[in-house]
Amino acid sequence: MIERKFVAENLKEFQIEEYLRSVLGKAGLSYIKMQRTPLGEKILICSSRPGLIVGKSGSNITRLTKDLKEKFHLENPQIELLEEENPMGDASIVAEGIANSLERFGTARFKGIGHKAITDVMASGARGVEILISGKIPSSRAKKWRFYLGYLKKSGDIAVSGVDTAYSSAKLKTGLVGVQVRIMPASTKMPDDIIFIDQAQLQDVTSGKVEVLKTETVASDKDKKPKKAKSKDSSKDVSKDSEKKPAKKKPVKKVESKDADKEDAEKPE
Repeated sequence: MIERKFVAENLKEFQIEEYLRSVLGKAGLSYIKMQRTPLGEKILICSSRPGLIVGKSGSNITRLTKDLKEKFHLENPQIELLEEENPMGDASIVAEGIANSLERFGTARFKGIGHKAITDVMASGARGVEILISGKIPSSRAKKWRFYLGYLKKSGDIAVSGVDTAYSSAKLKTGLVGVQVRIMPASTKMPDDIIFIDQAQLQDVTSGKVEVLKTETVASDKDKKPKKAKSKDSSKDVSKDSEKKPAKKKPVKKVESKDADKEDAEKPE
């Protein structure tokens, strides 16, 4: 019973998200989340153009809350709007913009639309971007066109968790055209990224490395001690030399003895 309840709640969230995306298709939606609070259901809508969702004096918000109460049986739905800071770095906004441009200008300018989109995405600070446009463009035979720029992971865990992927579709005269956008932001951490740390910064990384540095400094102090001992030995040698100097005054004593012999020689005269 509990599992069925969870499945029903998730299914309702998915249906609400699909309904809001169909109604607010040209408002630049990034993501839609639903939170349950004691006061009621809180719906977060992140968009690049929140003014289109609000409408004149909040007319669209009141209409959306009324529709959510009637169609999905929500007691007290509260809609909260958030503005996307970097719209060209979000895959869903880029895919929606490409689909709207194809519906507006047609298939004759699809290459210009694709190249402009990848340049804008890379200018926003992304590491890599890939755009796939598939359908009957420009001829009556279906093809898939690929626009690629930068560095993008195609396999591994990073391709799933570190790459933003979104899908959209454009309704044209020739048929339905699918748009797939994959963006790898610059903030994605790669497993082969290496950071070089200076020796002065090692003390701030881990306590174990700090202890290694301490032992090295102690060893350097011990190495310095013998040098001081050598200076002491040299002072001792100097003192010993100073002590030996008085013993070298033998020629002075000999002079004194010669003078004494002269005095003895002068006495008989």
